[in-house]
Parts: sequence; C-alpha cells; structure tokens
Amino acid sequence: MKLVSGRRGTPAAKTRRKTGQKGPGRPEGTSVVRDDILDAAEELFANLGYAGTTLREVADQANVTQALINYYFGSKYGLFEAVFMRRSQIISQQRIENLARLQAKPGKPKVRDIVQAFLMPTLAFRSTPEGRSFLRLQARLHTEPPQISYKLRTDAYGSSTRQYVEAVRKALPNLPELDAYWRVTLMVGTYLYAFSDTHRMEEMAPPGLYDPDDTDSLIDQVTRFVTGGMQAP
Repeated sequence: MKLVSGRRGTPAAKTRRKTGQKGPGRPEGTSVVRDDILDAAEELFANLGYAGTTLREVADQANVTQALINYYFGSKYGLFEAVFMRRSQIISQQRIENLARLQAKPGKPKVRDIVQAFLMPTLAFRSTPEGRSFLRLQARLHTEPPQISYKLRTDAYGSSTRQYVEAVRKALPNLPELDAYWRVTLMVGTYLYAFSDTHRMEEMAPPGLYDPDDTDSLIDQVTRFVTGGMQAP
C-alpha cells in the first residue's frame, strides 16, 4: 500500500528501518509510520505530560492525521500506553536477564552487583535523544494521576522489581522485608532523578567540575550511593 502524498493518512506497509536507524528499545519489523507516531508522542509526553499533550500536536509533529493515530492506538491513553510500554518492557526484561546471570554464578551476588544489574539497562537509554526522552517520560510518569500511572508502572516493572527485592533480601538476610521494599523503591527514585536530565548538577556544581555526558561517572556515583543505602543499618 502506498502512502498518500503530503500528510500521511493511511496505514503504511510493514517495513524495516535501515540498519543503524533503530533507537534503543525499537523492535524490528514494525511500521515506520507507527514508529514515527510513537517517537513524536514520546517527545511530547516527556516534555508536556499526559494532560498537556494533545493528539493534534502529536499528529502535527509526526506528519500524520489524527485518524491514523486512532487507527493504530484507539485513544490518547492507548497511545500513551504504547509509548511507555515500548521501551519499559525491554528494560524490565534486561533486568531479569541480568539478575539471572548474576544468580547463575557461584556464590551469593554482592549488593553492588545487584544494584548495577538493575541500573544498567536504563542507563543505556541516555545514549540517544530518543532514549533521553523516554527517561524524562518515565520520571514524569510518577507525577501523573494514579489512573494513568499505577497500572502502567505495575505492568511494566512489577514482576522484575519484586525479583530484585528478593535478591536484596537474600544478599542482606538480616534486612527486614519492609526495609528491602523501601530501599528498592528509593533506588528507583534515585535513578529516575539522576538519569532524567534534571540539570541540577549543572546548576549546583562549579563550572567545569561536572560533565553531563560522563556516563561512567554517573553510574559510579549512583551505584555507590544506592549500595551504601542498601547496606545501611
């Protein structure tokens, strides 16, 4: 099926993007037009929030009709859900795989290794503008109304996060169960703030002291901070 000229108003044929054009978390073999809508919506939702973004704005940025958005996603919430789940499910699966590899090694996993296994899949998204948009969207999700955020967060991360709570409890057997849940929750809050381009460090630190593109320093600082918190009395 050929696209109409000008604004795209009909579903595109299923095609693959050229090698090297696939951003983090983009599955292969999906519609280019559908991905363009998701990319446009991701940036707008990240910057403006759910309530502040209209389907008209998404349509204009993606150069499609609103009818085409409804064709693919059914509603504004359906679009928001697809945007969030597209990358969050990949992060969750990578966390599960990282933890499984740790647990398959001889001996009990160290707390620091558990923390890094949890953080690294998300850190990888800072390498592209699209990934950074998703991280801002993910951080913003925690300020969205419960009817929007709770189900998405649980569907995306509930199972994998509980596995990390259990891993922390095994690594720290004297830690009360409630404390384990608190500390994993605080780990989530820490990385959401640190990874989502709040620019707080640029404002606080003297010029030249902090490099926002130094990913190695970022993961080291967050890992040491979270590990220390996990192991606190």
